[in-house]
Amino acid sequence: MKYVAVTACPTGIAHTYMAAEALEQAAKAAGDEIAVETQGSAGSTPLSAADVQGADAVILAADVGVRDRERFAGKPVVEATVKQAINDAPGLLEQARHAARAKPADAASAQPESTEPALSSKVVSGAGFGTRLRQWLMTGVSYMIPFVSAGGLLIALSFALGGYQITDAPPVTEQFDPTSLISWAALANQIGSEAFTFLVPVLAGFIAFAIADRPAIAPGFVGGAIAVTVGAGFLGGLVAGLLAGAVIAGLKQINVPRGIAGIMPVVVLPLLGSLVVGVLMFVVIGKPIALAMSALTDWLTGLSGANAALLGALLGAMIAFDMGGPVNKVAYTFAVGGLSIGNTASLQIMAAVMAAGMVPPLGLALASVVRGKLFTPAERASGRTAWLLGASFITEGAIPFAAGDPLRVIPSIVIGSATTGALSMTFGATLRAPHGGIFVLPLVGNPLMYLVAILAGVAVSTVLVLFAKQLGRNRAEQPAPESAAVPA
Repeated sequence: MKYVAVTACPTGIAHTYMAAEALEQAAKAAGDEIAVETQGSAGSTPLSAADVQGADAVILAADVGVRDRERFAGKPVVEATVKQAINDAPGLLEQARHAARAKPADAASAQPESTEPALSSKVVSGAGFGTRLRQWLMTGVSYMIPFVSAGGLLIALSFALGGYQITDAPPVTEQFDPTSLISWAALANQIGSEAFTFLVPVLAGFIAFAIADRPAIAPGFVGGAIAVTVGAGFLGGLVAGLLAGAVIAGLKQINVPRGIAGIMPVVVLPLLGSLVVGVLMFVVIGKPIALAMSALTDWLTGLSGANAALLGALLGAMIAFDMGGPVNKVAYTFAVGGLSIGNTASLQIMAAVMAAGMVPPLGLALASVVRGKLFTPAERASGRTAWLLGASFITEGAIPFAAGDPLRVIPSIVIGSATTGALSMTFGATLRAPHGGIFVLPLVGNPLMYLVAILAGVAVSTVLVLFAKQLGRNRAEQPAPESAAVPA
């Protein structure tokens, strides 16, 4: 059999490529051929027309929408999540095989309903409301992350070059000296700050995009910009995106004359959607959301001592719990969203989340080195890769260990990550970069204690997982009690 597949996760960093590798290995083991397109954060190389034409079936393993779906028209399609592809790639191939054999005789001649290019993000069809809501939100976050990365790293770099007072520098359009390091620091700070102004509009625009396609982009961006104007911030962007998507989705249900239908997506829907969302955000819901955002900001600013440590422990435990899954993404999204606030507490939360996310792969990699006999050869091989994944803040590097022994591994890494999160908050480490792991250490505030927090969590995870595995091994090796003699 010949297959083509597309894999895509919300952040496009780890699960996308792990799912692709799992499908490729399963196809090779079954003697089948497969070509996989990874729609990740680094872009993708599209499947060739020949691959698509010659495929017996299509596998879409995605937690967000798949770009250019219309090219698969007429082909049997199997849809799944990236986690299903990672955990049961042979099962997906078997589903695709059955779908190919059950293909209607005229399927090959089917044509797409429209020649308009497919959207870059849609919700998987048939999903429940909760799943769709998560996919809508994560689509917005995935498009926002590059702006956070660019802006946050530039601002952090400007602080490293010119100190925190660089924010008071005059505009570089009025005063810039190419020979001055301070001028370059000011330039980096002002570029980064401009990048940050797009965070909320991009978030809102692409949440709306995920709900109602391209006509919702303009209302979403407008709603996000108004959220910034009225002080509703990140929460306002979330609401504006959902509101814009719902408004456009509702307007698209109205039947219009054929002569008007052609201008609906590019003129009428963006116009009416922007008007409705703008009025609601300015007049009705903007200010209440701004008050809620202000309360959240005040709460974060007031965190100190035990409260800060408790929050760090909770976020750290969430990051480790499902290693890139929905719970992990909730904690990560909360931290990234806080970067738009920009106060010290928000930067401390980002630092705690990233530090905690590095712990599971690093702790398990260390454990597989210290007591290799407690791990399978495949786990020891995964441990060698987990060093780099952990250092890069790719928590998914712990998945191969957790999949084989979840009851011992998951509690161990959860406690270790919670330890790191609590210590990082207690030490007051700060970070503006939303990704990068240990490689953005020069941009961390209080970097020495930040490293201490990470090492402490790694040590805790290592000790706990080795203890749990050794305990389980001892019980397995314990001889069964001799049966009592039966009297004659």
